[in-house]
This record gives sequence, structure tokens and C-alpha cells, in this order.
Amino acid sequence: MSSKPTTCAVILAGGQGKRMKSGLPKPMFEVLGVPMLDWVIKACEDSGIKDICVVTGFNREVIEKHLDGKYHTVFQPERLGTGHAVMMASDWLAEHKGSSVLILNGDAPFIDKETILGALWHHEKHNNAVTVITAEVDDPTGYGRILRHENGISGIVEEKDASPDQKLIREINSGAYWFCADKLLSALSEISPNNAQGEYYLTDTLFVLIGKGERADAYISSDPKTVLGANDRRGLLLLNNTARFDVIDRLMDEGVEFTCTDGVTIGRDVHIGAGTVIMQGVIMRGRVSVGEGCVIGPNCLIENCEIGRHVTLNSVQAYDSVIEDGAKIGPFVQIRPGSRICRDVKIGDFVEVKNSVIGENTAVSHLTYVGDSDVGSGVNFGCGVVTVNYDGEKKSRTVIGDNAFIGCNTNLVAPVKIGNGAYTGAGSTITKDVPDGALAVERTTARIVEGFGEKRLKGRIEKNNEKLRRDHEEN
Repeated sequence: MSSKPTTCAVILAGGQGKRMKSGLPKPMFEVLGVPMLDWVIKACEDSGIKDICVVTGFNREVIEKHLDGKYHTVFQPERLGTGHAVMMASDWLAEHKGSSVLILNGDAPFIDKETILGALWHHEKHNNAVTVITAEVDDPTGYGRILRHENGISGIVEEKDASPDQKLIREINSGAYWFCADKLLSALSEISPNNAQGEYYLTDTLFVLIGKGERADAYISSDPKTVLGANDRRGLLLLNNTARFDVIDRLMDEGVEFTCTDGVTIGRDVHIGAGTVIMQGVIMRGRVSVGEGCVIGPNCLIENCEIGRHVTLNSVQAYDSVIEDGAKIGPFVQIRPGSRICRDVKIGDFVEVKNSVIGENTAVSHLTYVGDSDVGSGVNFGCGVVTVNYDGEKKSRTVIGDNAFIGCNTNLVAPVKIGNGAYTGAGSTITKDVPDGALAVERTTARIVEGFGEKRLKGRIEKNNEKLRRDHEEN
């Protein structure tokens, strides 16, 4: 029989964030394209904490749908303070007696593995009833100050209650704590809303525990960003910019070059090889890997893609696809989900590829749509080619063999197969399979009706000629 985990976490995610002016719960606002709540959950899981309870509140359905049953949730029907929020998890905490429980805010995304584990080590080493995670900042205005003595801490004083000397203290409360679950439950039962806000403060549990002779202490995080949260859109922008430049700094240390950081947003799960150049306006989000020696940008959007070595992308949008070594793509190209662009492929302007394989050394130069297709190597697409993959009811695939030549403005009506080394005449609509090495020309017989244009366009021609005459006279 497996033993119960010795650590667990409660994440407070019931905040509304009224100053955000949105119906979205505050922890669901995104930093680098990821909800702040997910940042906090990932920090827990990176620290080995798998047993997590999320306290929901405002618009809880959004969070519950997002979590999709992966974590235990409890509901805080009224927002009566942080202590009240933790009280909502009392039954869950009672099942975790004997554990160390981490309390985190769901809208403080920069808590990290190093801080969590460092604080846990300190908590257990000193047999603390509670360990407050703190940070030292240059400007502590607005934060609760940590009051220390020779054997831990004596409490936390809020800004409005601090004396002039206490306001000089630079060590502040991050709002994150390690508790002994049993002692937290006992202390929660003794706090009250006897304050100006009429709320239950989680910080009051410290005073209850200290009053019982329990040891309270603080662990100073090495990263002051752990205290950062967002109360409004400006704060959210600050979080995004902070996270954005953290990623850029890390990548530069790893040998990635940035010609300009304007408009560059790269997610935390993106990996980029040394020697790659990132230009302005590049956005990468989700799980993206980029090999060495690439040039990405300007103005590319890459989401959940695997990109090989020495790839060049210019004004490309690519989603859930693979782009192999040496490919050169752009400008103004969209690679839609399920595509694989093989080695040394060249794709030019105004091309869209969807759910297709483009074989090695193939050229798709311009103004072409390739959808639901398997294209061989060494194929040349002329301008304006379309694989006609949808008949209004179902989608079918087009297969093009190696070294085929697809003439300009060819429509390939799927399901259809073009053989190896086959050739299609410009302007053809191909509805039948073409054997290897054959030429297919599928056009209607030309019909020329004398005088049709003269009659149909008579009014337009006269109007244009009159305008030209007036312009000539005026000039």
C-alpha cells in the first residue's frame, strides 16, 4: 500500500479582479499566453507536489472547465478574505493531516520550484508550524512587512498599521506559506473577521500559532519577482513584460541572437538552438522547438511546432506542424495544423498548406493552396495551383509523385493522384489520375463569340474613354 504524499498545495483562485473590468476570473488572465493559474500549478508540479486543491469563486465554471477534473476544487461562495478561502478547503485538508501544505495565490505566477523547495526545506528543518515565503524588495510600499526576532518571526504588519521604523523594512510577505496541515486547521478555527474589512485574514493564523507557542519563521526567496501579481491591466502588462524579458535573457545566454525585441513574445516552453536569429515581431507560444542556425522573422507567429536546423521563416504563421532542416518559407505563408514541410522545401508568398506533407526539395512558389495532400520530392508548383479537397460533404486527399510539374492555375480535384514525373498543363482542372511521366491537359474547347465583349462592355468603355478625355483636357 502506497503512503500518502507528505506535501500538498492549496491554490487560491477565487478572485474577481474588478479592476480588470472583465468577466474572467483573475487567475485566468494570461502571461505569455498561459493563464496565471497554470504557472502556479506548474511550479507545484515541478516541485513534486501532485496533490493540489484549487479554491474557486468568481465565475468558477471557467476555472473548473479549464482544469477539466485534473485537480480537486472547492467553492468559496463569498469572498470574505484569504483565511475564509482556505477554510473552504478544510475537509480536504483534514484528509491530509500530517502533511506540509503549501498555500499559494493563483494570480502570482512567478513562484518557482527553487523557492518552493527551499522554503519547504527550511520549514521542515526548523520544525516550523508556519513558514512565510518572503522577498526583499527596493520599494516595499503597499506590502506587509516581516517582523523578525532571534527565533523566527513575531508577525506581519500591514502597511497601514506600520510604524515609521517598520515601514523601512524591505522584507515583505509574498502571500505564500508552508503550514503543518494539522496546525493550520486548528488556527483557522480560531480566527475571526473582527477588522475594518470584515474578512478572515490568513495572516491571523500566524498570530494564533505564535500565541500557542508554535514556531513561525520566514524564508527569503532569492527572486524578488515571486511577490508580483496583477490587480489591473497595467499590472498584467508588467507581468507579461517581466516574463517576456526573462525568456529573452535566458535565450541570449544560450546563444540565440535578437536583432530587435520589439513585438517579440516567446513562451516559457519554447526551446531555440544556438546561432538562431530572432527578428522583430516574432511570437512563439505553446510547445515550440527551433533548431540551430535558423532565421525567424520578421513578423512570424509559431504555435506548437517543431522546426529543424537552418530554417528561414519570413512573415509565416505556423500551427501544430513540423518544418524540417533547410526549409525556406515566406513571406505571407500559413502552415495549418497537421502539416510536415520536409528538408529544403521552398514556399513563397501567399501560400497556404493544410494537413499536408510537402516532400524534400519541392518548390511551392506563390499563390497556391495545398490541402489534405501528400506531395513527393522535387515537385514544382506553378502560380495559382489549388488542391480541391472539399466537395461540400467530405474531404479527400491529393497525391503527387516525385518530380512532378504542376502547371500554373491547375486545379487538382481530390481524390486524385499525379504520377512520378507527370506534368499538368497550365489552366487545367484535373479530375482523373495521371500516370507516371504523362502530360495531362484538361480544359474545355475554346469558344469564341464575336462581338460579345463589344456589346457587354460598351457602357464601361465609353465611360472610361470620357474620363480619359476630361483628364487630358484638364492637364
